[in-house]
Amino acid sequence: MGSGMRILDVGSGAGDVTFLAADFVGSAGRVTGVDCAEAAVQWATTRSLARRTENVEFLLGDPTEMVFKAPFDAVVGRFVLMYYADPIHAIRSLARHLRPGGIMVFQEYDMSYVRSHPAAPTFERASKLMTGTLHTMGTRVQLGADLYSVFVSGGLPGPSMRMDVLIGGGEKFPGYEILAETIRSLLPAMERFGIATAAEVNVPSLAQRMREEIMARNGVAFSPALIGAWSRKS
Repeated sequence: MGSGMRILDVGSGAGDVTFLAADFVGSAGRVTGVDCAEAAVQWATTRSLARRTENVEFLLGDPTEMVFKAPFDAVVGRFVLMYYADPIHAIRSLARHLRPGGIMVFQEYDMSYVRSHPAAPTFERASKLMTGTLHTMGTRVQLGADLYSVFVSGGLPGPSMRMDVLIGGGEKFPGYEILAETIRSLLPAMERFGIATAAEVNVPSLAQRMREEIMARNGVAFSPALIGAWSRKS
């Protein structure tokens, strides 16, 4: 990404990726964030006004179905293809918004890497609750590993790829809180689908219980893998 580029942020949510891209493109460029949730668009717009970020806009809708006035230099998204019923169709539709030579960039999860070593019961149960709930919600929990196939099947050249996994142990490892907060956000869905109750999960003590078990084993924990893929439109 560089100065003056026009970028489309797919599933922009609160606007974090949009604002980051806006810093890259500068005042000569522009970033359009699009999200299907009206509350997210309103909040991102409020944030942009508070930040006085003038080179962004936030629109309500699904960019796979929208028409824009001009093609973009880049289409980007983070943790969004995993929610599409047909990611290949999404990539093919989004590629229509790219100019020739424009770049498509997505980062998605692969939850299969989440584990503790040696196995710590509380961490293992929490990770299974997370992946099980997301799977029940229809989320593609291993889409990161499928990005190469998704890009190629969607009509783009084979992408370059990168994977990042957070691993660590000890008292200060942030992975305990990350997993506990993810569980907290998913708790309404867990209870709705009958997967677990708030009392069974006990979120307020979850991070500390995971920390104590892993430290007692001198062990480590693995975060979900973050897998990125990027390719230029022919």
